[in-house]
Amino acid sequence: MNDLSDAGFAELTAKISRDRGFGCASYKDKCLRRRIAVRMRARGVHTYTDYARVLDNDQAEYDKLLDALTINVTKLFRNWDTYGAIADKVVPALWDGPATTIHVWSAGCSSGEEPYSLATLFHRHAERAGALSRLAGRVQVLGSDIDARSLVAAQAGTFEEGDFADTPDDLRARYFAPAAPFAITAEVKRLVRFERRDLLADAPPPGPHHLICCRNVLIYFDRSTQERLFDRFHAALAPDGFLVLGKVETLLGAARTRFAAVDGRERIFKPL
Repeated sequence: MNDLSDAGFAELTAKISRDRGFGCASYKDKCLRRRIAVRMRARGVHTYTDYARVLDNDQAEYDKLLDALTINVTKLFRNWDTYGAIADKVVPALWDGPATTIHVWSAGCSSGEEPYSLATLFHRHAERAGALSRLAGRVQVLGSDIDARSLVAAQAGTFEEGDFADTPDDLRARYFAPAAPFAITAEVKRLVRFERRDLLADAPPPGPHHLICCRNVLIYFDRSTQERLFDRFHAALAPDGFLVLGKVETLLGAARTRFAAVDGRERIFKPL
């Protein structure tokens, strides 16, 4: 690892996978190279060899690297058009459906913005229906992520001003404290739980799930890994469930025949 060659990159990513159990081989090389380069510049090193030495001597740098590799960029109600479609087409269908408990899984939830946003939509629907007494026992939202530090932040349920860029004013006023640290209300927070889970190495949480959101995560994986994850999501979904992807993500391979579009523009699908 004495330069920036392909061989040096392969050795470094193998080391990261070996040391921390992070599945570098399933991620796109371009993405990994770019994010490793950011950390190398931050530490003032110019070769993979030197950066490997930094990782050996500074375990805190490993945490910063893994944080960069897991792409923890999100906001509450990110891309509101998608959440609006979920509120109109998914939440009512599940609420009026036969499930005794509606299981929602936010896969790759980062610091919790997505699962809290989804829980808020279910709370608002129940409140408008005059059925809040049924909510706590009816809806369970799970947020999972590989990054333990992000999950600590998610458990806190507090946010910064920038997290609200896509949040409608009425939802912000109803469900978040008016002053910093802008905590989400307890009535929504109690619907959500978090756990560390590696999408690639771990089996999906026990299902069946009625809504799986995995947005802006799959694009960082290679095609074979994406197809494997589509198989897992299909198996984990209830027959009347929904899968929501990110705006630039699409179904690949066999998944094209195993899901039907509910809203193609907003990447909402149902299993076949």
